[in-house]
Amino acid sequence: MSQPHRSRTAASPSLTERRKAATQLDIARAAAELFAMKGPDGTTAEEIAGRAGVALRTFYRYFRSKQDAVGPLLSSGGDRWRALLAEAGPGTGLSQALESAAVASLSTPDDVAGEGLRWTRGLLRAAQDDPALRAVWYRVNQESEEKLVPVVARLAGPDADPLEVRLVAAAATDAIRVALETWAVTGEKAAEEDSPARLVVRCLRELTGGLRLVTHGR
Repeated sequence: MSQPHRSRTAASPSLTERRKAATQLDIARAAAELFAMKGPDGTTAEEIAGRAGVALRTFYRYFRSKQDAVGPLLSSGGDRWRALLAEAGPGTGLSQALESAAVASLSTPDDVAGEGLRWTRGLLRAAQDDPALRAVWYRVNQESEEKLVPVVARLAGPDADPLEVRLVAAAATDAIRVALETWAVTGEKAAEEDSPARLVVRCLRELTGGLRLVTHGR
């Protein structure tokens, strides 16, 4: 008897998908480097493509604009946080899970996380004077919130009110956004209480403190 077909899941991307993601990240890093040197206004899509080693048509295959090109860098932190949150074991309180995953994702235990934070800081600083770059940041956060909903729903349990699940996802996403924006404009040698991890915990507690799904497990 033949075995039933097993479809490939999102957790197992194909080689083509991995290559696409790698190319997008190369372009994103090239854009971020040029933005840091010349600013978004002084950078062209042609320059980004050249620095990334791809044709201009390849650039526009993946991105609509030069600001849009840094989306993969800005979304990497949220991807990391949601992945850590999804690993929370059964019975873990939602409040504890949210904070533990946030701290772990922002504590830069490896070079990849550290690089992501450095790029995020520089891009958020540049976004203060670039409305198009701010729009990309807001879009990244909206997409992250939508992806967070099913993760929160699983942790909250099958009886959780869908509205409360959405409120937690929205509040948690905004907590991280506000914390990172605040951290980005601090000095390079900021006090420990101004570290991204500490700021995120503070914002999470402030913004989710009145939500029943979160406070019930405390």
